[in-house]
Amino acid sequence: MKINDKFKCMDIPLKFMFEVWATLCQMSPYLLFGFLCAGLLSVLISEEKVERHLGGKGFKPVLKATLFGIPLPLCSCGVIPVFASLRKKGAGKGAATSFLISTPQTGVDSILVTYSMLGPVFAIFRPLAAFVSGIIGGMLVDIFDRETKPVKDESLKESSCCCHEKEKKCCGEGHRESGILKRIFTYGFVTLMDDIAKSLLAGILIAAAISLMVPENWFASMAIGAGFTGMLLMMLFGIPLYVCATASVPIAAVLIAKGVSPGAAFVFLMTGPATNAAAIAIVWNLIGRRSALIYLGTLMVSSLVFGLLLDNINVLTSGALSEACHHAPGATLYEQISATVLLLLMVISLAKPFLARRTKG
Repeated sequence: MKINDKFKCMDIPLKFMFEVWATLCQMSPYLLFGFLCAGLLSVLISEEKVERHLGGKGFKPVLKATLFGIPLPLCSCGVIPVFASLRKKGAGKGAATSFLISTPQTGVDSILVTYSMLGPVFAIFRPLAAFVSGIIGGMLVDIFDRETKPVKDESLKESSCCCHEKEKKCCGEGHRESGILKRIFTYGFVTLMDDIAKSLLAGILIAAAISLMVPENWFASMAIGAGFTGMLLMMLFGIPLYVCATASVPIAAVLIAKGVSPGAAFVFLMTGPATNAAAIAIVWNLIGRRSALIYLGTLMVSSLVFGLLLDNINVLTSGALSEACHHAPGATLYEQISATVLLLLMVISLAKPFLARRTKG
């Protein structure tokens, strides 16, 4: 092997690390602030409050369920035990389905990260799409599925990604007896980080790999990243994949930089966080075939409609949405400090299982 080839081989890991660090710097200030807001929401909006307002059928419970779900930072896996609990405690099928559709698509943390990496239009579209799809899905279930089957929720909490094996408690339930500030920071920076750390890391690494390996505008040159074809491709990629709302943002940003249209990337932003293969199987068991098909169909059709709308906006603004998704040159000291803090939190969260095993041993 020639010396130049050796240097090129060494250059690849360095470029990869640079891409990872650049992504961390860009999203970390907004994500850390989002974690703080999520901790505050966990204190202000308890699961008991959500459950109390979602009983019965009709538009009002569906509207409440959607509005409750949009700011909550729960992933497609973490929302399942809450969804099961809502059904068990009397929430209507439509209201529970609207909560299931709207909640994983977005959250206060992912909205802020979306703004930082994709710009204000995407940041507005995400909660808007979650709201509209949640309302439509919930109302369709109320209209077309009048069955009131008992909820089968055996071992759902134990199988959820947001549950802690030792305590068997989900999403911060074990911290309610502590002081308010401790509860806010524990949920925002410990519990929530534990829930999304793996998915967040995977999202950042995938984004860095695509950025490094795929040539600029490759999707556009291959004529598969735009239009209806690109949207269908992103949908097929997003539906079975498990990725949280926050982790999907850097992947979408890199896909746009590589030639995927904003509309196609938005289809991925909607379907990726809202569904995954395991969650679909559990939902099918919980609410039956008809409601599960309505849930999936609503997400698929809504994502395509919003994707087409976003592509039209991009054409009218002469590609302004695509330009807004490119990385800003360099990182400020504040961004680098924020990235260091975020990286430290992720390392601590990911190291916990290994430390627990060593302690047991």
